[in-house]
Amino acid sequence: MDLTTLPITHRAVIPDTYRDEMGHMNVMWYTYLFGLATDGLFDLFGFNRVYFEANQAGAFALEIHARYLAEVRIGTAITIRSRLLGRSVKRMHYLHFMIQDDKNVLAATEECIGTHVDMRMRRSAPLPARITEPFDQLLAEHARCGWDPPVCGVMKP
Repeated sequence: MDLTTLPITHRAVIPDTYRDEMGHMNVMWYTYLFGLATDGLFDLFGFNRVYFEANQAGAFALEIHARYLAEVRIGTAITIRSRLLGRSVKRMHYLHFMIQDDKNVLAATEECIGTHVDMRMRRSAPLPARITEPFDQLLAEHARCGWDPPVCGVMKP
């Protein structure tokens, strides 16, 4: 699985404030870092604060599946790369990969289903063409990477 063809959506060095009782990064910070990567991924197809404010729209998470594969310790530099997996009229399916930079080891993954929301009604709403067109272009690029994504198997957009 060659992750280098996927876009980098976030980078960080794990600070001491993320330490838990086990001496490594607390699980809540994975969610936070993957959330920042979601912002980076969404920005690639214009699904960002500018779009949200101009269109009274937003995004809600509907389902998340995380896998913790290698311990991430304080001071570790990480890179998150992301891959689009599919979409429906209202929903998006994507996967994040957290890599420990010094060892080039896959530390964690997070698979997500998110939905487009009309914030006036706070209900799911169809994605507009100005989002689906660049999304579908990026999805096609990601589909050509030559390997099947390690999905949990139960999530569908």
